[in-house]
Amino acid sequence: MIDLLTGPGVAIALAMLGAVCFAGAAVLQHRAVSDRSGPSGAGQEGKVLSLRGLGAIARRPGWLAGLALAAGGSALHAGALVLAPLSVVQPIGVLAVPIAVLLTAVQRGSVPALGVFVGVLLSIGGVAVFVLTAASTAVSTPPPDQATLFASLVVAGIVLLLAALGMARPGWVRCVACATGGAAAFGLVSALVRAVSQSVASGDVGAFEPPVLAAAAGIGVAVLVGGWLVQQAFASGPPEVVIACLTVVDPIVAVLLGAVLLGEGAATPAETWLLLVVAAATATAGVIALARHHPDAVAARAARSARERTSTPAAHTRSAHSLHRR
Repeated sequence: MIDLLTGPGVAIALAMLGAVCFAGAAVLQHRAVSDRSGPSGAGQEGKVLSLRGLGAIARRPGWLAGLALAAGGSALHAGALVLAPLSVVQPIGVLAVPIAVLLTAVQRGSVPALGVFVGVLLSIGGVAVFVLTAASTAVSTPPPDQATLFASLVVAGIVLLLAALGMARPGWVRCVACATGGAAAFGLVSALVRAVSQSVASGDVGAFEPPVLAAAAGIGVAVLVGGWLVQQAFASGPPEVVIACLTVVDPIVAVLLGAVLLGEGAATPAETWLLLVVAAATATAGVIALARHHPDAVAARAARSARERTSTPAAHTRSAHSLHRR
């Protein structure tokens, strides 16, 4: 009975409940952030969500309800990470993708396009193969010295590059770049939580020793940066795309960190790594397909084309009038 309550079955159940919470949080917060009547141009194409605008949005009941769901999902996810390896727990969050699609479809009273279904299936299939492959060779060991610091610096550099790309490009590119950066930060959080729990459980360090406190500080910074990037993604794209980036990139980053940082992939052969790369690429293709074929992205492209068509005749007319005056 005790083994049942502390084994991977409970961890999987907690992770599944967390996925439901994350999907609901994404839909609620996207609705609050993308409201075009919001301050500082929140939700307007090409606009960056300012700190002032975010502060005003953070007072909305829908956004706060989404935050509460996200906090509950994070607590459930953290509990699952204590009970099972990263490679088992992390990819279960991909269930949030179809849940978010379903919630949005119910909210709008419409059926998602075929491209959306293809993107969802590729994302789920890629992550499913990834987790099953990684879990077959996963082992849990305490992290080596300085491994957490090295992993944190590498992920921080990746997050900064993605944030710069997101701030430089509008539309779905900004949405995907910011959401991917946030997912990388959250993947680091999961890896640090697992590393700290393993180190404390093995007795290598105490709960209040400097390495643990430093990891806790890193977790706090990663949560803040990742949360800010996710809000930028909500302001630039639909919730399904954001949650797809989070649930695809987060487990990939976390599993890779688990393999390198925690030694969970020490027994993984080369051909298995090749399959992991193919699965990750498939899941990434699913996210891109979902981002490009989502109705919001299609409508945005149609609106830009319409603006270009209407502005071109006006430019020709002004040029003709100028020549006539000469």
